[in-house]
Amino acid sequence: MSLKEKLMEDLKTSMKNKNTVRKNAITMIRAAIKQVEVDRRIELNDEEILEIISKQVKEKKNALEDFKKGQRQDLVDLTEQEIEILLEYLPKQLTDEELKEIVVETINEVKAKDIKDMGKIMKSIMPKIKGRADGSRVNEVVRQVLK
Repeated sequence: MSLKEKLMEDLKTSMKNKNTVRKNAITMIRAAIKQVEVDRRIELNDEEILEIISKQVKEKKNALEDFKKGQRQDLVDLTEQEIEILLEYLPKQLTDEELKEIVVETINEVKAKDIKDMGKIMKSIMPKIKGRADGSRVNEVVRQVLK
């Protein structure tokens, strides 16, 4: 079953169970997928759909910070639930230890010496961890390792 089909099945289930938060989160994903497909006039594969979901998670996390600053606990709770739902469709996220291990391995592969090689490291590492870690988190770990 493709990811698109799974999303449709989960949408139907959430509608039957009257789970509004889940239904809204899945509808949001499907709308983003449809928008890209219409704009580019292509059919997205599972990998491209994962990229869209990752982007949605990142946007939700950024919004979460704003809601916390604005002391909007209702929106914080809702956004956290939506993030949890979105994460269900992504591959298992890397732990800090796993990420650090991949970063060290990649630094050795590209023979990076210092922070000036950041672009080379990131270019090499991002395909390896696609969908399993956020780019800003990877950037943080690379900076820590290169210190």
